[in-house]
Amino acid sequence: MCVGIPMRVLASEDGMAVCEGRGRHERVNAMLLGDLPPGTWILAYQGSAVRAMTEDEAQQTNLALDALDAAMNGSDDIDLFFADLVGREPSLPPHLKDPKA
Repeated sequence: MCVGIPMRVLASEDGMAVCEGRGRHERVNAMLLGDLPPGTWILAYQGSAVRAMTEDEAQQTNLALDALDAAMNGSDDIDLFFADLVGREPSLPPHLKDPKA
């Protein structure tokens, strides 16, 4: 399975960035995003930085990946990875809501 992972930029130069995330260091192509200051969070996919992320987005994505790992290892208790969703009623995004309601 191929998924993007959050990585934090350590250094960036000439369209490449040295990043760390999920226990690994990697040199990624950053040409889609340009020079990235150290500390920037990115979503890395197959060796390329595809978009910048906020730290909160990176944390939520890492928790979702941790939940996936737990589920693949037989755990059925993944609510702790989604604390921001547990106990919350789902809501439609604005573009799907009935404008007459």
